[in-house]
Amino acid sequence: MPPSPYRVLSAALDHAVLTGLLIDPARRRVVLHLGEAEAGPVRRGDGTFTLHGVSRITAWLREIDYGRNPRGDDVHPAQEVSDLADLTGWLPCWAGQRVSGELSEPGAEPDWLGWASLDERWGSRQARVHALDLWLDENDAAGARRLDLRVEFGGLTLGREGEAAAGRPVRGSRMDERGHRQHRGSRGKEHGGSRGKEHGASRTRRGVAMGLAAVLVAGISATWLVTHQGAGAAAGDPVGGGGHRAAGAHHLAAAESGLLPWHLAAPLSREVVMPGRHGRLIVIGGLTSGGGSANGIYSVGMVAGASRQIGTLPVAVHDAAAGVLGARGFVFGGGSSASVAAVQSFGVGGGRASAAGQLPSRRSDAAAVTIGSTAYIVGGYDGAKPDATVLATPDGRSFTKVATLPVPVRYPAVAALGTQIFVFGGQAVTGPHAGAPVSVIQVVDTARHTASIIGRLPEPLAGAAAMTLHGEVFLAGGQSTVQQRPPRGVGITQLPRSEMSAGGAAAPGTSTVNTIWAFDPASRRLLPAGHLQVGVSHAGVAVTGSTAWIVGGETGGSLVAAVQMLRPNPAFGTAGAPGAGSPYFGAKLLIADRGNNRLLLLNAAMHVVWKYPSVHAPADPLHFYFPDDAFFVDHGTAILSNQEQNNTIIKIAFPSGKIIWSYGHPRHAGTAPGYLYEPDDAYQLKNGQITVADANNCRVLIINPNHTIAHQIGTTRVCQHNPPHSLGSPNGDTPLANGNLLISEINGSWVSEYTMGGKLVWTTQLPIAYPSDPQQLGPNRYLIADYSSPGEVLQFNRAGRILYRYHPSSGPGALNHPSLSEVLPSGVIMVNDDYNDRMVAIDPVTGALVWQYGVTGRHGRAPGMLNTPDGFDILLPNGTTPTHRATG
Repeated sequence: MPPSPYRVLSAALDHAVLTGLLIDPARRRVVLHLGEAEAGPVRRGDGTFTLHGVSRITAWLREIDYGRNPRGDDVHPAQEVSDLADLTGWLPCWAGQRVSGELSEPGAEPDWLGWASLDERWGSRQARVHALDLWLDENDAAGARRLDLRVEFGGLTLGREGEAAAGRPVRGSRMDERGHRQHRGSRGKEHGGSRGKEHGASRTRRGVAMGLAAVLVAGISATWLVTHQGAGAAAGDPVGGGGHRAAGAHHLAAAESGLLPWHLAAPLSREVVMPGRHGRLIVIGGLTSGGGSANGIYSVGMVAGASRQIGTLPVAVHDAAAGVLGARGFVFGGGSSASVAAVQSFGVGGGRASAAGQLPSRRSDAAAVTIGSTAYIVGGYDGAKPDATVLATPDGRSFTKVATLPVPVRYPAVAALGTQIFVFGGQAVTGPHAGAPVSVIQVVDTARHTASIIGRLPEPLAGAAAMTLHGEVFLAGGQSTVQQRPPRGVGITQLPRSEMSAGGAAAPGTSTVNTIWAFDPASRRLLPAGHLQVGVSHAGVAVTGSTAWIVGGETGGSLVAAVQMLRPNPAFGTAGAPGAGSPYFGAKLLIADRGNNRLLLLNAAMHVVWKYPSVHAPADPLHFYFPDDAFFVDHGTAILSNQEQNNTIIKIAFPSGKIIWSYGHPRHAGTAPGYLYEPDDAYQLKNGQITVADANNCRVLIINPNHTIAHQIGTTRVCQHNPPHSLGSPNGDTPLANGNLLISEINGSWVSEYTMGGKLVWTTQLPIAYPSDPQQLGPNRYLIADYSSPGEVLQFNRAGRILYRYHPSSGPGALNHPSLSEVLPSGVIMVNDDYNDRMVAIDPVTGALVWQYGVTGRHGRAPGMLNTPDGFDILLPNGTTPTHRATG
């Protein structure tokens, strides 16, 4: 039987040269062409592959930081590029440097076309979705960039030469024998030295680069429009917000929101933020911790937060409004020693700021939104009385009146859909509630020049943030007179004091909100859609593509340096549904709370719905103690848990809590049959056998249901890496889909694949301190936690090459002895952050903490608190366990 197309392509990618790529949105396909293979199953002329049923193409721009890691494989979490303007803005610059010949090492052409890998994931509960990861390198210098495309598709066919000529945008680009590109895993010198290419190969590479860049821009442009129907930017749509779509309440996506691992250089609030060029934000003015107005204009990178000053405002201001018109940014009014009427302008790419004009009158505490080529200024006051006039300007110099707000307010949150501007809440300026947040929702129709009240907020809000993302309006944070009392640790990340300072000006009797709402324009209702990790008011907001960036702000009377992201994500649920905004929406989360000697089961709303032991469970003769891991088995009707320092494995019926199987002797370690010594990672196989890493006995056991030993990998109490004879303190034994085991060894930081009979398949040594619980993500992609402080989460391949690294060294994102990391169906990485007494979920694209349960660094048993959580599992309603499908 011939090998499947998937096997052929996967093997070919390790040996062949990628010479062409065509994205065909009309047929929802992508066509690849590979040059002649160096080895493997692809023969001459067999290099055309067609990916059918393409469901999504995403692209990321990654940056490599050689300063932090001389090996050069330290990759910052990437910024997702899902907006056409961002992608086409980055690609020509990136490809231009490649084509121009401005290389760090003359005569050594870098691998512009990078490399590719084929893997698969479960895109839904019903269908298997394959994915092609294509990495296009820039160079290996410090601060190098890499474009990473991910193509998700349903089917694959292997064609013959000439069958898919459309898939070969670059003709005559096949490498000659002297120009073959080595696969990354086989290079003699990785990351920044000469690859030893011939000049002829370099000329060919440049030709391929030019053609591929053009095809990428055109192809991804068309695909973006196809896959975002109804959300494209039409004339009159808000900049960066996408078009209007008539969405009912049941079709509004929940919000994925997270705290970035980097922050501003100092706490700041009441500043304005704009999207800059090439994946950067522009932060202007604001209120500092000393209570003064700032005049700096800073460009801040969204990948790692690197900041540089690019200008200075002639007039320092805070509480201003801002917008982008053409290639220039405009700052309208604001507060200095008093409200000002100045309009200040600067180039978004940098350059000196200057006075551009004057507002009709002094105005501060206003908001602005851009629709097409016109900026609109809404709300605010002149220092004494409100200004209800809505102004429009095409150039920052001339202003016309559009409408008058029925309820004049300061600090409103505004967002646009089509030609309408929605004005959420704000602070009353006059009347019996002057100085207090209001709950009114107003709409300004810029086409009809009208303004009216259309509804009420769930609670009064002032200083909130509003944004339009792919045709969906979100409202987040703010100050409210409704006291906020969420349990500590339930969905909230605690900021260190170094990222906060006094100086906020919260209205008396208010508290800071962390709720995110989705606005349904059809029903004019706001539906709960998630939570900010750090509740803030008076923050700066900018939208790039499908992501909003919420910068700085105030919480509880303090200024913060935090930067947060927010994007609509259907995988995080539906707005208005219980648990909306959860990374495991529609499932339940099992936590092995080791230090509290208990198991907890949380629903998506983070309510504890089951625990063990409990007064309702049968008596426990084995004295449940030190649960290191816990996994659902038997289609969600039982839980298998190993108690490391209790030297036992137990199987508990769910939900009754009755012990139905056990192995080991409580508190007694040993090597004889029936004994264990600190067992780790107990899994049940589909045939009912139990695998366990018997760590201190330096062996992996496969145990039959009748308690006999079916297989043993390693030699008892011989604790050194000497495959296949002995293991160096194994602490992970993950079952794989092919029937083998993925084993991690503490001594020497080795990860290996073994057959059940103990035959070594492959082994690699990782550059980490303490490998913990490896998981397989794709054919040659694996995930592992480094159980150290600061800990890290890595992805690697069998050659030991680090493909992704999450490793903040400080701040809220820093990990302290993480023990288990797994990719959830929503695409985020869930992590046991053991010594920080919390569970966290990390967005691998931005590195943001998008979810937390537990109070960082404080253990306890109260709701929202954990004590050294050391294991977890996800259970879907149909009884499946998506993070370990190979088990029983």
